[in-house]
Amino acid sequence: MSEQHLGGCLCGAVRFSIRAKPGPVVGCHCSQCRRQTGLYYAAVNVPRAALSVEDPGAVRWYRSSGEAQRGFCGNCGSALFWQGDESPEVSVLAGAFDEPSGLSFSHHIYCTDKGDFYEITDGLPQYDRYPPR
Repeated sequence: MSEQHLGGCLCGAVRFSIRAKPGPVVGCHCSQCRRQTGLYYAAVNVPRAALSVEDPGAVRWYRSSGEAQRGFCGNCGSALFWQGDESPEVSVLAGAFDEPSGLSFSHHIYCTDKGDFYEITDGLPQYDRYPPR
């Protein structure tokens, strides 16, 4: 049997399953992520094909840039997904997973764009953009 991880939005209108091991949690501190969530985006990447949404019609998509869109619950507004147009992966917000999630933080990106009202003090690597490969 393959690995499965479940989750959903605040009101329960969107439920999803992932049939793959999620990547590590990455904190994105860019201004778009901060504006959408109120702090920063904490998300994991999974292959698009591994994500299944029970009622895809409950998810609303917002084109946030020329190369990506953000998915959220059309009922309660919970932020759930980030999808780059050319990416074979989808980012799923870590807080949307049912517990125990088994997830752990890896690093932070777009740290020079972070809000002026908080500090990143967890000791994890911090990058201006994406980490070097």
